Amino acid sequence: MPTEYFQINGQKPLSGEIETKGCKNAATPIIAASLLTDEPCYIQNLPLVEDIFRMLEIIKDLGAKVEFQGEREIKIEAKNLDPSKIREDLVTMLRSSVFLLAPLLVRFGKVEIPQPGGCLIGVRSIDAHLQGFQQMGVEIEKEGKHYLLSKKHLAPSKVILPEFSVTATENILMAASLLPGKTIIKIAALEPHVKDLSQVLVKMGARIHWLEDHTIEIEGQKKLKGFSHRLIYDPVEAGSFIILAGVTKGDVIVKNVPLENLDLVLYKLKEFGINLEKISGPQKYDDQSQIVFDVRVKSPQAFLPVSKVQVLPYPGVPTDLQCAFGVLATQSPGETLIHDPMYEGRLKYLEALNKMGADISVLDPHRAIVRGPSQLKGSSIENYDLRSGAALIITGLIAQGETLISNAYQVDRGYEKIEERLREIGADIKRVSF
Repeated sequence: MPTEYFQINGQKPLSGEIETKGCKNAATPIIAASLLTDEPCYIQNLPLVEDIFRMLEIIKDLGAKVEFQGEREIKIEAKNLDPSKIREDLVTMLRSSVFLLAPLLVRFGKVEIPQPGGCLIGVRSIDAHLQGFQQMGVEIEKEGKHYLLSKKHLAPSKVILPEFSVTATENILMAASLLPGKTIIKIAALEPHVKDLSQVLVKMGARIHWLEDHTIEIEGQKKLKGFSHRLIYDPVEAGSFIILAGVTKGDVIVKNVPLENLDLVLYKLKEFGINLEKISGPQKYDDQSQIVFDVRVKSPQAFLPVSKVQVLPYPGVPTDLQCAFGVLATQSPGETLIHDPMYEGRLKYLEALNKMGADISVLDPHRAIVRGPSQLKGSSIENYDLRSGAALIITGLIAQGETLISNAYQVDRGYEKIEERLREIGADIKRVSF
C-alpha cells in the first residue's frame, strides 16, 4: 500500500461553503450498540471515514449483516454473531473497537479482546473501562496484551468511574441497558456523543435518566429492540472548520454547526478576535436533540492576545480541538499557554510547528508556551494522529510555500475527503502517493 501525503501550497484565499458531517465519535459506539439486539437497526447521517469502515468490517466478521440503504444510511442486523471471530488486526488499529466489550460481554457471557489501538498520543489504557466492569461484578483476566471478561457475577451496581472517560461511560451505559435492574454511573462524561448513544439506548428500550453532578441512572431490560436513528453533527469537525476559516482570514460559511455544543470553544475564539454570524437556522431534526446553524466566520484584521487555552471535560474546550487552537495561537501576539492534561503525547505536533518557524517552548508533556505572531514557512512534516493531522493541514494553509504532511490515513480516520472539501473553498491541497 503506497504512503499518502497531503501537499499544500499555502496562503491562498478561501471562500465558499463547507459542510459539517455526522459525528464519528457518536457513530462508532452506536454501531456497537446495534450488537445488543438481534433486531434490525438503522443509522443515518453516517460520516464516510476510515474509522467507520473499520468498525463495520469488524462487526461483519463477527457475523453481523451490514447493508447500505443509501450513501449515508446503514442497516445492521446482528442475529448470528460469533465473538470468537473478532479481528485482532483491526481491533489493534482502532481505538473504537473497545466498544465491542459491552455488547459482546452482556449478550454472550464473555469476550476476549486485545488492547485496542488508535492515535499515538500517549498512554490510552482501558483501565477506566475495566474498573467500571469490575464494579458490576465482571471477572477480568489478562494474558499478555489480551483481556478476557466474563459476566459470571454481573449485576446492577453503582459504578464510580476513576475519571471523566467518554468511552468508559459509553461502555457501561451499553452494558447496563441489557442488564435488568438499576445501574448508576458516577463521574460520567457528558459529551454530546454520549447523549446521542443514550438516546439510541432509550429507543431500544432502556430507561435512562441524567442527574446532577455527572450522574446517570439506567434501568436496564432483559431484551432490547432495534432502532432507527440519525446521528448528530460533529462538533469537533465544525470547530476545526471554524478555526481553519478564522486563522486563514477567508470568507467561509460553515454549515450544520451545533453552536450549543461549542460554547466555551466559541468564547475562546472570540478572545482571539474571531466571531460568527448566523446565516441560517436554527434547524432541528426529528430524532436529534441537537440544534444546528449555518455560520459565516468573521476574522479580525489582527488577532488578539490570549493568555491561556486549557482542555477541560465537556462543556469545556475538547482535547480534540487543542491542536487547532495551538496553530491559532502562533498567529496571536504575546504568549499563550496551551494546557492539555489528558494525553502526554498530544503536544507532539508542536515540533512540526517549530520546524515551520513557530516560537514554542514545550514545558512538559501537558503544557507549552506559544509566542506569536509567527510567519510560518512550508516544510515536510510528520503527522502522528488524527487531530494533529487536521491542525497541520491548517498550518499548511497559512504557511508560505509548500507543505508536505505525512500519514494522510490518520486524517482520513475522522475527516471525510478533506482535501476535496477544502479545494471547494479555494485551498491548494492534493493527495500524493510516494
